[in-house]
Amino acid sequence: MAGTPSTVRTNNKLVRWIDRRLPLFSFAQDAMIDYPEPRNLNYWWNFGSLAGLMLVIMIVTGVFLAMQYTPDSNLAFNSVERVMRDVNYGWLLRYIHMNGASFFFIVVYIHIFRGMYYGSYKEPRELLWMLGVVILLLMMATAFFGYVLPWGQMSFWGATVITNLFSVIPVVGKTVLTWLLGGYAVGGPTLARFFSLHYLLPFVIVGVVGLHLIALRQHGSNNPLGIAVKGPQDELPFHPYYTIKDLFGLGVFLIIYALFVFEMPNVLGDAANYIPANPLQTPPEIVPEWYLLPFYAILRSVPDILFIPSKLAGAICLAGSILILFLLPWLDTSRVRSAYFRPIYKWVFWLIVIDVFALGTVGAHRPEGWYIVIGRIATLYYFFHFLILLPFIGWFERPLPLPESISAAVTRKNGVPVGAAPAEPR
Repeated sequence: MAGTPSTVRTNNKLVRWIDRRLPLFSFAQDAMIDYPEPRNLNYWWNFGSLAGLMLVIMIVTGVFLAMQYTPDSNLAFNSVERVMRDVNYGWLLRYIHMNGASFFFIVVYIHIFRGMYYGSYKEPRELLWMLGVVILLLMMATAFFGYVLPWGQMSFWGATVITNLFSVIPVVGKTVLTWLLGGYAVGGPTLARFFSLHYLLPFVIVGVVGLHLIALRQHGSNNPLGIAVKGPQDELPFHPYYTIKDLFGLGVFLIIYALFVFEMPNVLGDAANYIPANPLQTPPEIVPEWYLLPFYAILRSVPDILFIPSKLAGAICLAGSILILFLLPWLDTSRVRSAYFRPIYKWVFWLIVIDVFALGTVGAHRPEGWYIVIGRIATLYYFFHFLILLPFIGWFERPLPLPESISAAVTRKNGVPVGAAPAEPR
């Protein structure tokens, strides 16, 4: 029986022979060259591809670092120092990996806020959004496990504080904590477990990213106007239009990334992690990495609530602050996706951005004085924004008229898109 002929556009006989039997080249042509995208995507859409690049960089550098690392509580700190001092280009691999974690979170956070601003979580892209939140959770777990591996002072005590949160879970909390630690306190078995999980989870992230991309291809990318593509006039092939735009964004990103790696590699870290772990000496301040500070602030800011002690209430709010993102497609009741056509939400969106920055600032300081007050107000507003403000605005806000199509939006008369129609569900 004759097989399907190769559809790859090339005269190379070897490529066509391989592609007819294993259609890798046809898949690449379809996914990275011919794939149609909305013609009005801006540079905020670069951060999805940048996140994929950072995932690859973190996995590759992590594999090489794992070859030199010793997951033993007596040898871990010295093995990291050996990587920095004795392994050829070990310092470079570690700085790329260490700063890569921060830049990975920067890219993903911008990607998430872009999705919130342009309504990329709305029907029919709910699962696409939820898979993105799963990736964020996996990133947080991976980053936490990796932060423990250098076995410095902040690594040890950060692991002690965060793992103790599991003890507040009713009934099974202490059992889960004992299993996670491999004993009754943070020690050698804990380090071995965290090393295994830190090595494993990036490959789990790759799998979820694959599902994320499948969901993305099902309905295509959202766009700044938040309206559906109406025909070929609204689309452009991915190459060369968006490959050029992505490459330009990549160049700018790599310049900034290289500036941190080569000129100020430790500015995003904590100096206490260059001190060997000492279970008998608690650091003056115990803080996680900067990208987890907003959630750490929520954990510390919640007081006793009725009969719920502050530790349990804080843990519940910490989990809720992330899980609430899964409900965002249904909490936002507006019929319109993009904030471009939502005059009230456009400003309210920036309030949640400011609120997250405020929580990050509070998380970096001791819970005393005004930081307690600001932390509690910012935590309260975080939940108020998603649970009350967002549904309320969707019900009562009057969106601006939507253009008939993406192509019509570029043709304007007196500042109004030609063919504008009243807002309707998309």
